[in-house]
Amino acid sequence: MAVRLRGRCTGRHSTASTRETAMRWGTAAAVAAAAVGTGTAAFLLLGRKVSDRVVRPGAGGQVLSAPVPVEVVALGPGRVVLTATPETRRRGTYALEWPGGGHAVVGAVLDESGGRVTRRLERADGGTLAVGTAVEVTARVLRGDPRTALGLDYTDVAVAADLGNLPAWRTAGARGTWVLLVHGPGTDREQCLPVLPLLHALRLPALAVSYRGDRGAPASPDGLGHFGETEWQDVDVAIRYALAQGAGQVVLYGWSVGATIALHTAARSTWRDRIAGVVLDSPVLDWTETVRRETGRAWSSPALGELGALAAEGRTGVDLADFARIASGADLPAPALLLQSPDDPVAPWSAARRLADGRDDLVSLHPVPGAGHAALWNADPAGYTEALRRFLTPLL
Repeated sequence: MAVRLRGRCTGRHSTASTRETAMRWGTAAAVAAAAVGTGTAAFLLLGRKVSDRVVRPGAGGQVLSAPVPVEVVALGPGRVVLTATPETRRRGTYALEWPGGGHAVVGAVLDESGGRVTRRLERADGGTLAVGTAVEVTARVLRGDPRTALGLDYTDVAVAADLGNLPAWRTAGARGTWVLLVHGPGTDREQCLPVLPLLHALRLPALAVSYRGDRGAPASPDGLGHFGETEWQDVDVAIRYALAQGAGQVVLYGWSVGATIALHTAARSTWRDRIAGVVLDSPVLDWTETVRRETGRAWSSPALGELGALAAEGRTGVDLADFARIASGADLPAPALLLQSPDDPVAPWSAARRLADGRDDLVSLHPVPGAGHAALWNADPAGYTEALRRFLTPLL
């Protein structure tokens, strides 16, 4: 498996980077091979399997921060008792989901003792929640489309791209500024639903887009996700669509890798001068560390995490130097709101801090302590919405 580095660095820096990569491969190979008792060929196959989690869009791939199953211990009027985990202890509003379409929404923590967490049960709107049910705590409080979930009128549209038509939701508004919403990996356009009521109140048209590899969208030519390096082209054609439909300017808004895609688009778009602002929720700004964390956590092994990161790098050909430059905000064309949890287990807080400090002329950092990855709205719906309102209002 070749590691393909396409960075712009030359000279001693390039040599140092190559040497560092070789050392990482050597360390990962030695530890992983020893752990599984295998040779080079099996080692390479293992690297491919480990990296699938973050490079393959759709089912089984690019699922960042997968939820951990917990058990329903007891039920009572307006409350549910769950086994205690970091996820069940988090403040805010979350969904409980279980096989067969089961879905319920829980709110505030009412009690925490004896290895159990009692939360307010807001509603159960799918399946039967029963004692002993194994559930996952997720951020997906709202399900469906803008009409079924929120009572907002919308139109299903198709955005024509080079690879084929990309499905999108379009909601109306009287403003000339459109908001383009880019969901993250392991989810879909439903991730955009919680912010639509505010956009509707501000009379901002919204376009919740899809991109290559999404369900209902064309596949990536190589079947892999590229963390924004190719997906940005699909968001760029969505900008073209919005401008053709009468938009004067656009705001790019993304979650997780969707935020990274938004950053790539802002840096590279043909219509950079029409981008009025960028909203980044839990952006992946440190590619290597995020992939290392995600694969290492999935396989409960730091060595396999390193192997997964290196294998993903080789398979996707990600340009680490270019990625780092874009993540630094060097090419940011407009003001940005950066929403991030200092406790994010996937996207390092330090990378968000670097972006905010390095571009303090354009970037406003809004921390949401105690929140999970791309679950900032869930942790503090009112505070999140107010920060978003304050950012968007001057751009109208």
